[in-house]
Amino acid sequence: MEPTTVYPARIVRTMDPSRPTAEAVAVRGDRIRAVGGVAELLSYPGAVLDERYAGTVLLPGFVEAHSHAGSGNVWASTYVGLVDRTDPDGRRWAGCRTIDEVLDRLREAEAELEAPDEPLLAWGLDPIYFPGRPLAAAELDRVSATRPVHVAHTSGHVCAVNTAVLHRFGIDASTPVTGVVKDDTGKPTGELREFAAMALVGELTAGSSLLDVDERALRRFAQDGVNTGTTTLTDLGTTTLMDDDGVALYRSTVDEDYPARLNVFHFGAGVGRVALSLADAAERLVRLRGLSTERLRFGNVKLMLDGSIQGFTARLLEPGYFGDQPNGIWAVSPEEFHEAFETFHRAGLLVHVHCNGDQTTQLFLDTLEAVLTAHPRPDHRHTCTHSQLSTPAQYRRMAALGACANIFANHIWAWGDQHLDLTVGPDRAARMNAAATALRLGVPISLHSDTPVTPLGPLHSVKHAVTRLTVSGRVMGEHERIGVQEALEAVTIGGAYLLRTDHEVGSLEAGKFADLAVLADDPLAVAPEDIGDIHVLGTVVGGRHHATRVPAPAAAPAP
Repeated sequence: MEPTTVYPARIVRTMDPSRPTAEAVAVRGDRIRAVGGVAELLSYPGAVLDERYAGTVLLPGFVEAHSHAGSGNVWASTYVGLVDRTDPDGRRWAGCRTIDEVLDRLREAEAELEAPDEPLLAWGLDPIYFPGRPLAAAELDRVSATRPVHVAHTSGHVCAVNTAVLHRFGIDASTPVTGVVKDDTGKPTGELREFAAMALVGELTAGSSLLDVDERALRRFAQDGVNTGTTTLTDLGTTTLMDDDGVALYRSTVDEDYPARLNVFHFGAGVGRVALSLADAAERLVRLRGLSTERLRFGNVKLMLDGSIQGFTARLLEPGYFGDQPNGIWAVSPEEFHEAFETFHRAGLLVHVHCNGDQTTQLFLDTLEAVLTAHPRPDHRHTCTHSQLSTPAQYRRMAALGACANIFANHIWAWGDQHLDLTVGPDRAARMNAAATALRLGVPISLHSDTPVTPLGPLHSVKHAVTRLTVSGRVMGEHERIGVQEALEAVTIGGAYLLRTDHEVGSLEAGKFADLAVLADDPLAVAPEDIGDIHVLGTVVGGRHHATRVPAPAAAPAP
């Protein structure tokens, strides 16, 4: 019989209402045997004491229900985002605070390239931070007039390219694709919005985009999970599962030593052409579900309906955008969406739908109601992911239809000031990412990062949902704040529920996997604005211990 190891901690927060706190966790093999007092747990037959976590705080391993494994690839490109970020190896990258700093960093990266035709790839840009200073072909030509230059926006929904790229791919005034931005004369500016337009130059980023993964990307992705206390990750949208080699990559990499659990979602619609028909894709996913392991899960689907609010490509109901900008872009037609949703629903698959704008949420709900009326299915847990502008009326319908919401709380910090002042205005910004309304109306929720759109880090998501502070210090909708306990539940048992794994992870209960986040401080004992700064010491996944690669913050100097 395997031994039972008792791990005492400063405090154990279980997310189990029947026993919310404990002194220790007892682990046997890859499962939790019990939680409780140290003396109580040591009375179990064969129990031994391990005090490695005695001074720490133990929580259930965090569950990130909307992330992208391709985030492990983006660091191979040049980072030009506004904020400082830390890569999975623990390296800190300084942000670019102005367009001039972006261009300087691109020039530095260009100088390091050897082959004259090697593309310069960068990521993390967001021009909304620099109103009046667009970054497209005219500016990128100052970096290089001959080398292809491709800069992905941090949202993943827009990119900017230089004139050399436009010429190489024949993009000109006659190009009819929606999303190819043109000036008053009809000439393309070099900005490409949404996937149909970005696909025109997709050859440049093959192997390095969010939809591309390899073994190195998957391993760096998992290490990012360890660094942030995240033991369950999602790859919410891959196009590789329709290919046997793609499936083999996940299966060979996500083995019993992989330091996270990974839920892989097939990108079923909204990202361009897919390899198989909807019916064939659904049949294949059902078969793949049978190949799932305790670490790796197949059989889920992502559908995408619109773009990003800060990129003005999300679809909004009246009164539209604050500055009366044109409405956004449908990633797929409503008719195509209905066909895809119905096909995957009837196959018994879990469907998460990308909905940033409230018009998109409305289409999701109308479609869900029609499909459920024709094909009833209890406990489906289909999810409105992002759910940024969902209204109270829409949350009532979600509750009535059994839908869930995965709320993008990180937007409050990352783009809150821009939402208040530029995208939707102060009235609707105050109810964006409305976690309090969702919970009040009985909608199961989680909070997510959509990494690399925002950095992976459930503790940061908790902070943003609790404080609703913007970068400038404003509170974006005080009545949508939720409590710390509610936010912690959202990134543990809530995320697990949305992934249909709450019987296995998400809380510390006997019989569940021994997945823990090891923290230096208690999120319920620090100021809410400091929760995101709590140092993660590592994780435990199935009883195996994994160390962070992010150094502890330096101690404050003595007064």
